[in-house]
Amino acid sequence: MKFLNRKMLLSAMAGVLAVSLAACGSSGNNKNDTSSPGSSPAASESPKSGGGNEKVTITFQNIYPDPTDPKYSMLRKIVAQYEADHPNVKIELDSLNTDQQKLKLKTQAASKEVPDITIVNPAAQMKPFVDADLFAPLNEMVEKNGLKDTFQEGILDYYSFNGNLYALPDGNNIALIYYNKKMFEEAGAKVPTTFEELVDTVKQLKSKGMTPIAIGEKDSWTGSFLFMNVLLRTNGGPGFLQDVLDGKKTFEDPAFVEAVDAFQNLVQAGAFQEGATSFDYNAGENLFKTGKAAMYFMGSWATGGIETSTVGENGEVGVFKFPTVGGKGNPDEFMLAPGSAFAVSKNSKHLEETLDFLNYFMLNYPKEAFAVKGAVGVAQNIDEDFKAAGYSDMAMEVLGMFKDVKGGDLAFDNTMNPGTAQVHLSSIQNLFVAKKDSAEVGKEHQKGYEENKE
Repeated sequence: MKFLNRKMLLSAMAGVLAVSLAACGSSGNNKNDTSSPGSSPAASESPKSGGGNEKVTITFQNIYPDPTDPKYSMLRKIVAQYEADHPNVKIELDSLNTDQQKLKLKTQAASKEVPDITIVNPAAQMKPFVDADLFAPLNEMVEKNGLKDTFQEGILDYYSFNGNLYALPDGNNIALIYYNKKMFEEAGAKVPTTFEELVDTVKQLKSKGMTPIAIGEKDSWTGSFLFMNVLLRTNGGPGFLQDVLDGKKTFEDPAFVEAVDAFQNLVQAGAFQEGATSFDYNAGENLFKTGKAAMYFMGSWATGGIETSTVGENGEVGVFKFPTVGGKGNPDEFMLAPGSAFAVSKNSKHLEETLDFLNYFMLNYPKEAFAVKGAVGVAQNIDEDFKAAGYSDMAMEVLGMFKDVKGGDLAFDNTMNPGTAQVHLSSIQNLFVAKKDSAEVGKEHQKGYEENKE
């Protein structure tokens, strides 16, 4: 099952570079939210339509449940404006954290009761839903009002199957490590340039009574995302999973076993907060945002929320690239993260109105994200001066990293089929609980891959 190739990766990253060059050159609580947005609306960028008398309710499942994240208020602002322009349309929000949303969508998909708009992830994660014929093609809609031209070159390929586009992404990101400068200074720690130094830094911070690295490992993709960056280094560069798919390597390869050993060294050094597997994504991130953890490994989409948090507003946050591991790898090769994306139910009772709203939402998305300091790593082109708009030095550092990208890999669950991915996610999550023989972890992965191969 091949979803990804070198051409696609380079094409997507060309888009990532395009936004960074434009940016620098011209310059949840996890409760469902079904309340009506009340923020003051922005000016509409798309023609008013759907203004008939029929009352229409559009269900909009999303992963912006955290009121401290700029995208939370941004979403509600756009929705409020659309509802004001279309009095007959009600947008009902269902705001969940990432893993809750994934689980809920699987249940909804099984009964073919997918929300009018839902969230999907690219490539391998999307494929089962597309194969089940659950989503409406967006080919025609994306051509309206110039929407397609707003997206970075190549990014839509990750959401296209058999010539049809099925979802519109919110981001195009890279992974990096955020760190609290004040906590580092208090501990006498320096920014690590190698993985081995990172482990030593963890021990140094731990000895000062600090939590070295925050993580939300209840949402198991977070640990996998970090592990895959270790593997990107021990493999000496991108392509390990593609080599497995092509039959050139297995999960018992020395590069994989070495990555497990290195990852476990980090865990065993006490890198993460106590009970890390009971913290979901938002709870883990909030440890860093409130100054209770010294580092945070995450995709660049986290920049906006961190920038507007307590530590961000105090100017306490810096960033650094994931270091070499055992002298291997290139810090300018990143974990690449085409973002979560908005898909429309093929069986929507109000398909025309839903497509009109999604067109409007995505046209306004980059402008409103920029306004709330949430535009670092968006999937659409933004030709604005970030610095002049008040973006922090930290945000500018992140934008600068985009220009350094020399390639990279996608997340495990965006590359392998869902069955293999689940074996991997559970296996890596277990390493947070107990140390395991690294060779056995490799065998566990290979067995899962063989049993789920398509």
